[in-house]
Amino acid sequence: MSISFALAAEQEEFRKVVRGFADDVIDPVADEINAQGRFPIGIIHQMGEMGLFGIPFEERYDGMGGDFLTLCLAIEEIGRVDQSLGITLEAAVGLGAAPLHAYGTEEQKQHWLPALCRGERLGAFGLSEPGGGSDNVGGTATRAVRDGDDWVISGSKVFITNAGTELTSIITITALTGERELTSIIVPADTPGLTIAPPYRKVGWHASDTRELSFSDMRVPIDHTLGEVGAGFRQFLHTLDDGRIAIAALATGMIQGCVDECVRYAGERTAFGTPIGKHQAIAFKIADLEVAAQSARHLYYHAAWRRSAGLPYKKEASIAKLYSSEQAVTAAREATQIFGGYGFMTESRVGRFYQDAKVLEIGEGTSEIQRLLISRELGL
Repeated sequence: MSISFALAAEQEEFRKVVRGFADDVIDPVADEINAQGRFPIGIIHQMGEMGLFGIPFEERYDGMGGDFLTLCLAIEEIGRVDQSLGITLEAAVGLGAAPLHAYGTEEQKQHWLPALCRGERLGAFGLSEPGGGSDNVGGTATRAVRDGDDWVISGSKVFITNAGTELTSIITITALTGERELTSIIVPADTPGLTIAPPYRKVGWHASDTRELSFSDMRVPIDHTLGEVGAGFRQFLHTLDDGRIAIAALATGMIQGCVDECVRYAGERTAFGTPIGKHQAIAFKIADLEVAAQSARHLYYHAAWRRSAGLPYKKEASIAKLYSSEQAVTAAREATQIFGGYGFMTESRVGRFYQDAKVLEIGEGTSEIQRLLISRELGL
């Protein structure tokens, strides 16, 4: 089986459309919405009208009928300009809608998925807890007990993206339904007993929505169970594998954004009577950033290709996520250095990237977890 690094004509055209939207609509307001910590409902609606939230889903659910790589292309292009909106898209599709699409009944999908695909509503995925993240079975304290036709759920979740926006419609959570038995349950956002905390004050991703959730004897109908009872562990492992490729695309967008900004600035800023890009100390830094951008892109393309080809891709997803996230941190630091004092200002794109970068090494499994998974796939 061969692999081509050339995008299909329609993918390349779509990438250009998303890039134009990012440059013309998102970039002019990115500083403002991040400085205000404001979730940009208007831009979200525009993204929905473009079909971005329905890229990998069938047209019968009001999706675009595209593939997973096309979604990643959109995430990269938006992340190149603003990471907050990039993670909003990634979480809404990959964590909010994809589990419903993959494991839901046809009735569940018909009920919730079309509005998610249109971007009229957003979904979230509640996995992490105060006492457990990657070790989800051992660290899960949220419990669901069956009572007649309902689950009665008590517990809490932390660091949940898109959980408290005015567009949020469902939050899929994992809960213990037996001895080390995890089950995924769809929780409508207006369910009594669900408390959604105020937004976190975060180091970065200021224009994205991230909340803590708590459940106090929350009753959810049994028919809101996602897939089979006890299948939650397998479901979230698959969801995280896909999410790692998508986060790699988001990180690649940051690296590319650093390259673009540094090339522009190095041609405008002068030192010792010449543009700073003519000095090897700066030119070589930017060259290294370009190497990182292309390498990260090829890694997530490869992982997405294996996924689409039906080949195992857990290791490749972890490699792409590990490399791209760590290179994004380096790129943001180096770009800030190239910009000097201007890079330390949050109104600069590289200044925002410097704040946003670190979480890329944490979300969807830390760098340490990625190394653990890669080593296990090698038989170690």
